[in-house]
Amino acid sequence: MKTIAFISLTSLLFFASACKNSSNGSQPKEDTLQTVVQVNETAITEDNSGGTTSEETKDHVTSSKNGGTPVHLTKEMFLKQVWDYEKNPDTWVYNGDLPCIIDFYADWCRPCRIVAPILDELAKEYKGKINIYKINTEKERELAAAFNIQSIPAVLFCPKKDKPQMSVGALPKTTFVQAINDVLLKK
Repeated sequence: MKTIAFISLTSLLFFASACKNSSNGSQPKEDTLQTVVQVNETAITEDNSGGTTSEETKDHVTSSKNGGTPVHLTKEMFLKQVWDYEKNPDTWVYNGDLPCIIDFYADWCRPCRIVAPILDELAKEYKGKINIYKINTEKERELAAAFNIQSIPAVLFCPKKDKPQMSVGALPKTTFVQAINDVLLKK
């Protein structure tokens, strides 16, 4: 077994204009991105025989509703289902019916492959309560740039009526569950 230690940046609050305004090609303003960072060290143990492969990660259903499976988003789907940053470049306006988790990943990323089965389990466990989306940063470079993704996995937690929060690094399931309860499903 190999133990992989990750420093996760949890509770990275950011405000809406952390995107690229594609209508005029300008970059987001640095001063509009406000962050609060809390650093946690998390150890994840992986057994070489039971991990997912990049092929397994790709085989998820792509649809507009979460059927207990993570949904792969394109830019067009993101604009409709999450946030239309072309229409509202300076204001976060969540378009979803349910809160969501968005996993920014790449097929070659080993920590991303560690997180993938955790998100698969959570999609089943929280079916009808939250949506879980995946964005391949290699295919959807504009979306990755819009959120200034520098390190993967990066996970965006989007509550229905509050500002989204970003976490960077592979998180254990317990941390995901806590974030779902404290950020996405809080009443």
